[in-house]
Formats: sequence, C-alpha cells, structure tokens
Amino acid sequence: MDRVGVVVIGAGQAGLAMGYYLRRRGDDFVILDGNERVGDCWRERYDSLRLFSLPRYASLPGLRIGTKDCPNRDEMADYLEQYAVHHALPVRTGVRVTRLSRDGEGFVVETNAGDWRADQVVVAAGMHSTPRWPSFAGELDPSIRQLHSLEYRNPAQLADGTVLIVGAANSGTDVALDAVKTHRTLLAGRHPGQVPVDIDSTVGHVFTPVVMFLFKYVLTRRTPMGRKAIANALKNGLPLTRNKLDHLDAAGIKRLSRIDGVRDGKPVTVDGDVLDDVTNVVWCTGSDPDHSWIDLPVFGDDGRPRHERGVASDIPGLYFLGLDFQYAIASASIQGVDRDARFLVKHLAQHAADLSRRSADRTIPVDRR
Repeated sequence: MDRVGVVVIGAGQAGLAMGYYLRRRGDDFVILDGNERVGDCWRERYDSLRLFSLPRYASLPGLRIGTKDCPNRDEMADYLEQYAVHHALPVRTGVRVTRLSRDGEGFVVETNAGDWRADQVVVAAGMHSTPRWPSFAGELDPSIRQLHSLEYRNPAQLADGTVLIVGAANSGTDVALDAVKTHRTLLAGRHPGQVPVDIDSTVGHVFTPVVMFLFKYVLTRRTPMGRKAIANALKNGLPLTRNKLDHLDAAGIKRLSRIDGVRDGKPVTVDGDVLDDVTNVVWCTGSDPDHSWIDLPVFGDDGRPRHERGVASDIPGLYFLGLDFQYAIASASIQGVDRDARFLVKHLAQHAADLSRRSADRTIPVDRR
C-alpha cells in the first residue's frame, strides 16, 4: 500500500487548483483521476459547449489560459492538461477510486490500481456524474430515443424527426440551439430568467467583472442576500447567461410549458398538450453527485456531504472541493474553486500540524521512576 500525506481525488479544475496550492506548500500528495487524460471531464461534454468566462476568469492560479475570448470545450480541456504539466502536478490518470474509508486517524483510498494510505483526503470528483431523470421517463414509447444532457454530444446522435429538449436552463438552451440546426426542436421548461446584457458584447465584457465580484464575494452563504440567491438557484437554476429568449425564437425553437408526465407513451405538458410527433427527448434535467464510494458517515438526510465551506463535519482530515454552492454562487466555477482551495489548504496545514504534534507526544518517553 502506497503512503502519502494527501490524496486529492479528481483532476478537474478543482483538483488541479488544490494541487497547485499543495505544491506551493511543498506537501507530499498525489492526484488520482479515473479518466485517461487530464481534461477528459470537459472533453466528454457536448461539442458546442463554450464557457461564459473571459480568459481572466477561466484561468487557474499560476497559468493563464491562452485564448482571447471565452474558451470552448476542447480549449478548456487542453488547458487543464497543460496546467498539470506546467506545474508538474503528480497526477495519476486511469486510477478510479472504488472506496474511501477510515484507518485510525488517516484514510485508505482503494482504487483499481492499488490502494493508498493518506493522512488527509480532498474529494474533488463525482460532482456531476449521475444523470437526473424524471420518474416518468421510463413510460415513454420505446421508439422515442432518449438521451441525458451528460450523454449528448451533437445532433448526429438524434433520430430523424422532432426533438424535445426538457429543461430550459443554460444547458437545455445550448442543446436546443445545437439541435435546431438539423431538427425541428421543442424546448419545454420553466424560464429561469436571463442576464440582461449580451455577455459577448463590449458592454458584456464591462459587466462581467461586476457579476463575478457579486457571485464570488457577495452572494455567499454568510450573507442574507447570498443565502436567498443560493436557495433560489437550487430550486430554479441559474439564469440564462449567454442565450436569450430572443435567440431561441429567432432560431425557430418552439417553447413549451414544462413536461408533466406521459400519456400513451407520449410526453404531456403541464397544460395537458400531448406531443404526438416527438421522436427524440434530451433530458436537460440536471445531475447529482456520485459519492457512493465514500464509506464514511459524512452524508446528511439529503444524501449530500455535511460540511462547512468544504471541511467535512465530524471527519477530521476529509475535505470537499468543487461542490455546487459550496460557499458562494461561484464555488463551482474556476474562480470559485481557486478561492475555496486557498481556504481549504489552510485547514489541511493546521490538521497536518495537529497530527504531527500528537505523533510527537506519543513518542516522548515517560519517566516512570
């Protein structure tokens, strides 16, 4: 069994940001990732994906992304791979964690490629890996092709005929604008609101720093405004950022009320309209974390980790990074994981010092004369 001070699980932007600060401190650590390449967490998303963030806000600490505008999916993936090499981060790819358990004051991390013993563990993986499907999805006629947004890549996956996109937030509108290029497209769901400016315009570039400041420093769990904003985002999703209702209408996408169930194998809206001609459904209905491999009493009744700003409750030495709304609206963004990683690394340093002190106390000889 390999022995290391800190195991970071996940080599996405959260795990790499933590690795950057651990490297600066000179910690003994390793980053484990189940993908074959760093950046695959982005390469596995839909082809047309483009970030909302300008290069300043799409960059991790210590290396600026080399794009002039908001990066696309592949640019972001390649940047993360470059980042790991640039900072010589000890990433082990193709290593899938199968179980995390306690061992005395430390942890055992079991993987498909051997086990690790660690004093501390940072979980920075599994945040959006389980598709969320409505309970009635299985009632649709088997002839209707169904995909979740986590599986969707491009319109070539779709059968001929009409496409129904369920979920009208950012990913749903992205997929709808992609699908409508080749298919008649319907978009069903509650409108979550929209950012009032074109973020790709000059005005939008001026507006972006204000929004980032609000999302990162004002809309946090420590402010009444932030707690209200987070609760609303959990219920209704974040507002449309790049896409606008005008864009959807101009593209010829038909907007519908939300899908409420199935009748005779066909989707039905909350208004009672049966969609007879749908041949494809793409469920843009969100995703859940997969932390089923964590064999520790750290989860609440809602199945999510109990923590304070990523410091696990009742499990000293265990941390989470990259959770949605971990501390602020921005926590799952690149700028958010940077700030949260800096916060956590201080806790790791203090916990390591406590472990060292307790170990020293146990080795001091006792005078029994």
